[in-house]
Amino acid sequence: MGNGAAAPLVSGGGAGLGPLSGLGPLSSSGLTPGSPGLVQTSSSPGLCSECKLVEVHGVKVASFSVDGQELICLPQVFDLFLKHLVGGLHTVYTKLKRLDITPVVCTVEQVRVLRGLGAIQPGVNRCKLISRKDFETLYQDCTSASLSPAPPTPPQR
Repeated sequence: MGNGAAAPLVSGGGAGLGPLSGLGPLSSSGLTPGSPGLVQTSSSPGLCSECKLVEVHGVKVASFSVDGQELICLPQVFDLFLKHLVGGLHTVYTKLKRLDITPVVCTVEQVRVLRGLGAIQPGVNRCKLISRKDFETLYQDCTSASLSPAPPTPPQR
């Protein structure tokens, strides 16, 4: 794919993804966010299709086109954009429920592709995808929640 000399896409990358090293060589091989056919999966029509890198808030993330809708990797965008705003991925799933957002469960092929790209950790066997619009709703919720002051705690006696 590449010689591995490409610079990481995220400076100082998160612990969960490292520096997104799996994505570095792909960007140096001429595959850009708009390039079709980055990776083709094909087990079930509608569930799997091409995976490409798309730009979200200035950073390239893995995306699948499912039933004509662009879906991005939830754990990847959590690690890149949300983990410093919320307690953990469990908090994100609680927020998704409250916001009435239902992520799409990845197929086995999609999980393999995401692991290969470095978007998720090597040992991960499950993953969920979320639309860009739903991610923006979630992101707004996380940023507005982190800006509001926490309620005062009563003194302990």
